[in-house]
Amino acid sequence: MNSQKLSLRDLQVAHQRVLLRADFNVPLNDQGEIVDDTRILEALPTIHYLLEHQAKIILLSHLGRPNGSPQTRYSLAPVARHLTKLLGPIVNFVSDCVGPLVDQAVLTLQEGNVLLLENLRFHQEEEANDPAFARALAAGGDLYVNDAFGTAHRAHASTTGITAYLPQAAMGLLMEKEIQYLEGELNNPKRPFLVILGGSKVSDKIGVIQRLMQKADTFLIGGAMAYTFLRAQGIETSLSRVEADKIDLAKDLLVEAQERSIKFLLPLDCLAVQSIQAAVPTKNVPLTITAGVPEGWEGVDIGLETRLRYAQEIASAKTILWNGPVGIFEIPDFSGGTRSLAEAIAANRQALSIIGGGDSVTAVKQFGLASMMSFISTGGGASLELIEGKELPGIAALTPRFP
Repeated sequence: MNSQKLSLRDLQVAHQRVLLRADFNVPLNDQGEIVDDTRILEALPTIHYLLEHQAKIILLSHLGRPNGSPQTRYSLAPVARHLTKLLGPIVNFVSDCVGPLVDQAVLTLQEGNVLLLENLRFHQEEEANDPAFARALAAGGDLYVNDAFGTAHRAHASTTGITAYLPQAAMGLLMEKEIQYLEGELNNPKRPFLVILGGSKVSDKIGVIQRLMQKADTFLIGGAMAYTFLRAQGIETSLSRVEADKIDLAKDLLVEAQERSIKFLLPLDCLAVQSIQAAVPTKNVPLTITAGVPEGWEGVDIGLETRLRYAQEIASAKTILWNGPVGIFEIPDFSGGTRSLAEAIAANRQALSIIGGGDSVTAVKQFGLASMMSFISTGGGASLELIEGKELPGIAALTPRFP
């Protein structure tokens, strides 16, 4: 159990230099401005806790994929400026994460101040989990706190290797909250427990489906992954995306759901187009053995009847887990299905609603409904792996609460 790991609250942080691994991997526009500061805001409770308890904070993070070499467009300098707006002039920034510049900045760091180091991935040793690099990162700290849930499924120098060189390594408040919802709340969910799965590939969600088959009452399937299941039922999908090598697996999952008396609902109809772009002709087509997607057409969103059917299931649920949009929501013409589900979840005030990271989070924010959800995960791949029951390296490396 992840609750057996040390928490930030277990540490004596006063007067200590705390190395805080945060996830500031935020989207930037072409001008280098932060487009969505959610991950920064989610780190603030842990930062405020450390400030209130007289710690010296050294922030570690990555941004983007600079492939092991410094690139201006992946600098954390914009994050430093944003943190200064949020926290005041207590934030300082160093243009590297190891070396003499960092050593000097750490030496002069005062209690109640924050030092943000440059992008960890400017060094290829970070993703290689190089021991010498991990030791160099650890050299400036007395304690380690990992609050970067979005990278907890990666065994990198700053998430796992570093813990070998510090006396205590604990999870931050955000990491605790992620585990509480994605593991704790889903271990014994209030029923009916409804799972909505979308996205492009069945293969990405196999582990999640198999794990949640043991707990869920109902699955609502959408997105491109639905067409593999529809093809498995013998329904014509035409140009819609299908994983041909996963059709037999889809058949097995449908059989298992039936054997477990689980509702495993697939789209009754879909919005179809002849080319995926804005402002093209669309048609709402039924998905049955006798009338599937017409030749030369492709499904891009769940249809009108499916939206109503899925909304009925959402309205009666007590626990809802949603991972993956049910259409190409990035194109407004194809966002109606995903929006309809988001609105249905927002309207069900009795349910605990968990948005499991990735594009689902982007969607609910785009629709202005994020504040209506019980919990929104900051991790895409990490949230899926935790739900699957996998051990996340970034959590496994933390100090046990009970020796």
